[in-house]
Amino acid sequence: MIQIICGPKGSGKTKRIIAAANDAVETAKGHLIFITDTKRYMYDLKREIRFIDVTDYAIAGEDPLCGFIKGAIAGGYDNEYVFVDGVARIAGKPLGDMAKLFYMLERVADMRDIKLFITCSCAEEELPDFAKKYTLH
Repeated sequence: MIQIICGPKGSGKTKRIIAAANDAVETAKGHLIFITDTKRYMYDLKREIRFIDVTDYAIAGEDPLCGFIKGAIAGGYDNEYVFVDGVARIAGKPLGDMAKLFYMLERVADMRDIKLFITCSCAEEELPDFAKKYTLH
């Protein structure tokens, strides 16, 4: 399952995904992973959440990001939630060019029964067609 949290820059997407991650700790039976491109929010997350700052790994592009997320998930069979803050910013690509990433992540999430939350910096009506089915209301 993939859910997108979208909105224009400054609309509170990061606060919403952090709140979703912290709330998930209360009911999660498996591990939680939070992936972003800054250490800025690491202390806003509960300690039970595995925090990963991708800037430590020089990720550039959609394929490396997809591989990185799949690798983080493959690190354990008890992962339940994955949160990715700023997927297009991390990949360095426009969201509209990332259909392959969403397709691959949906397959992995379904196969491993993972709840995947992703933030995207755009208004809901600006989401590409392939991403509209993932919007979180």
